[in-house]
Amino acid sequence: MHDVRTIRAKSGTNQEGAGAHNKRVIIDALRLNGQLSRADLARATRLTKQTISNLIEALELDGLVMSEEVVRKGRGQPSTPYRLVPEGAFAIGLQIDRHVTRAIAVDLVGNVLARFQAALPTDGPARGVRVILDLIEDTRRELKMLRPHAESRLAGLGVAMPGPFGLEPAADDPWMMGAWQAFPLLETLAAGTGLDVALQNDAAACATAERMVGAAHGLDHAVCLYLGYGIGAGLILGGELYSGAHGNAGEIGMALFSDGGRLTPLEHRASLASLYQTLGLNPAEGDLHDVVTELVEADDPALLAWIDAAARDLRWAVHLIETVFDPQSIVISGGAPPALASRLIAAIEPLLPSNAERRDRTAPRLKAGMFDPWAVALGAAAEPIGRAFEPRFAAILKEAAGR
Repeated sequence: MHDVRTIRAKSGTNQEGAGAHNKRVIIDALRLNGQLSRADLARATRLTKQTISNLIEALELDGLVMSEEVVRKGRGQPSTPYRLVPEGAFAIGLQIDRHVTRAIAVDLVGNVLARFQAALPTDGPARGVRVILDLIEDTRRELKMLRPHAESRLAGLGVAMPGPFGLEPAADDPWMMGAWQAFPLLETLAAGTGLDVALQNDAAACATAERMVGAAHGLDHAVCLYLGYGIGAGLILGGELYSGAHGNAGEIGMALFSDGGRLTPLEHRASLASLYQTLGLNPAEGDLHDVVTELVEADDPALLAWIDAAARDLRWAVHLIETVFDPQSIVISGGAPPALASRLIAAIEPLLPSNAERRDRTAPRLKAGMFDPWAVALGAAAEPIGRAFEPRFAAILKEAAGR
C-alpha cells in the first residue's frame, strides 16, 4: 500500500458524465507512480471505490490497464496492483529542424520502438516533405514488424519544429524556417499519413520528453531551457504544458539583449548556431557533435570564449525565468554535445539572486536534462498520447457536450 501523500495524481470527479476525464486521471496516476492498487487510486484521486472499480474494469477491457499478482502484507487485506499496458497505445513523433528530420515510434509508457533520421533538403518544403513522409513510413513499417497490432492503436502524429508560429518571416530566414512556416505542413502530413497531426515548437517537445522520462519527471512546475540551433523554453505549469494563445509561449530565444547599445536576440548570442558561426562550422555537416566535443576536450580558445559569453547571457535568462514563473527547477537540455553542455552549465553558475533562493528547496534551481538529439522527437511522440490520455479539462467538456 502506498502512502497517499507520496502518490502523484490529479483529482477525479464523482459528478455524472465525467467518465472520460476520470479514465485519464487513472492512466496519468499509473504513468506517474507505476503500480497502484484500487485503494491507492481511490485515496489519491478522491474517487469512490466503486467508481475506481468501474474505471479499472473499463480500462482493462480497452487493453490499457492490467492487473499484477495479488500482494499480501501482514494481516491486512490482500491488494491487487494495476499497471499500464505499454502496448495499449502507440504514437509517432517527428522533429523537423533546419538541416535534419527525425521520426520516432513510442508506446504508451514512452518506450522507443523505432527511429529513423534523414538529411533535410535545402531547397524547401516541397521536396523536403516527401523525405519526411518516407521517413514516417519507414518508422511505421518498423513498428508494425515489432508490434503487428500497433496500427490499430496509433494515437496520432506529433510534430515539433522551431517556432514562433503564425508570424510572417522572410522565406530565407535561417532562424525561423520561413518557407516551412508558410507551407501547409499539417494538412500535407495528415493527408499523407491518415493520422491526426498536431504541431508544437521544439522547446515544448523537449520539455514534454523531460516531463515524461527525464529531469522534470515528478515536477509540477518546471521550465525546460532548450539549447539547440536556436533557444526556447518549454513551460510546465501546474503539471501541464503551457503553449500560450498562439503556441508561442516560451520563445525566450527572441528576447532582446543589449550588446553595447545594440539589441540582439538571445539565440543569436548563445545558441548552437551562434557557436557554429563563431567556430566557422557548417551546421549541415553530420559530424558536428564529434567536432565540437574534440574542441571542448582540447580547450579551444575560441570555444571557451563563446562559453564564457553565452553563460553570462543564459545566467540572466535563468534569472528572468525564475522571477516570472517561479518554477520548482529549471532544466537545461537540448541538442548540444554532452561535453559542451556540462562545461556551459558549470559556467552559468553561480546563479544570480532571485526569488528562487529558498531554504526549503527540494530540487536544484538549475539542473542538466537530456542532451540527446532524439529528445525533441521523443517529446513530439508524447504529445498525441497526452492528448488522448492525460486528464485535461477538455475531456470533461467533450463528454458533457455529447450528452
